[in-house]
Amino acid sequence: MAKEFNVAVVGATGAVGRMMLRVLEERNFPVRSLKLLASERSRGKRLPFKGEEIPVEVLTKDSFSGIDIALFSAGASRSLEFAPVAAESGAVVVDNSSAWRMDPDVPLVVPEVNPQDIADYKKKGIIANPNCSTIQMVVPLKPLHEVARIKRIVVATYQAVSGAGQKAIDELVAQTRAWCQGEPLPEPRVFAHQILFNALPHIDVFLENGYTKEEMKMVKETKKIMGDENIAVTATTVRIPVFYGHSEAVNLELEKKLSAREARDILLQAPGVVVVDDPDNQRYPLAIEAEGRDEVFVGRIREDESVPAGLNLWIVADNLRKGAATNAVQIAEVLAREYL
Repeated sequence: MAKEFNVAVVGATGAVGRMMLRVLEERNFPVRSLKLLASERSRGKRLPFKGEEIPVEVLTKDSFSGIDIALFSAGASRSLEFAPVAAESGAVVVDNSSAWRMDPDVPLVVPEVNPQDIADYKKKGIIANPNCSTIQMVVPLKPLHEVARIKRIVVATYQAVSGAGQKAIDELVAQTRAWCQGEPLPEPRVFAHQILFNALPHIDVFLENGYTKEEMKMVKETKKIMGDENIAVTATTVRIPVFYGHSEAVNLELEKKLSAREARDILLQAPGVVVVDDPDNQRYPLAIEAEGRDEVFVGRIREDESVPAGLNLWIVADNLRKGAATNAVQIAEVLAREYL
């Protein structure tokens, strides 16, 4: 009989938490029992899972007795407080927040890129899920790096509002509805400015170096996941009025020249990658086509003619799925299959 696991989802009522439940069900993860945990304000809610309505319990330090795997998506402060408690109780934590990503004793994992690092979970009982925009970028970059060695990455992101949570989705809905009805737009509460018909080069807080925290996450996390501190990375992250699906314009400078055809052939064989690259027929990755999918879509593959060895790519993925929930469940699948 296949082994089954007692699973907890922390932050179950949020956008990513709900998606975790959906992905666990879709991928038929071997769940023996499921515990849904959230804050006091979610007490009494019930969420669907495999035809049942599972009650949401209030997160406490006593919530993890008997839990094998705890999927966290409740924000950094909650993770800092409760992830060690869950680990001490015997659970392996897969944390979607930024809290543990750069801890040297916590592996930061994208299963298509560095699944071997999962073995290091034993140090603290915690595995970090990377930032959404980092995940989708490194999936296609890793196979290119193995062949041609990436020297430098320049990335500009175009990120959906769902990356800022349910309240951000609601804000775009409210502004859209008001505009369609010819009414004054409600004042922004989640974003610093109106998001409808706009592009905001401002995700997370600004740091002393002029970059945002989101941009520096991409810089630091890419190096850790790829296992190469010598890769130079610079990023500009932008929020756009799309509900689901992050898009990225990525420029690579390589040590070894690759033609666009060679890069395309490598990516066609890469795990988790779908190549959509037929510009003559207007075929390239689109956010609306990536929504609901777990793969990373790559197109507009072309040589950078300004350097001896370089490429340009357009990379798109569903930020709630591969950028968060699916990646976390994939990590749990490796844990279940190889370690627990």
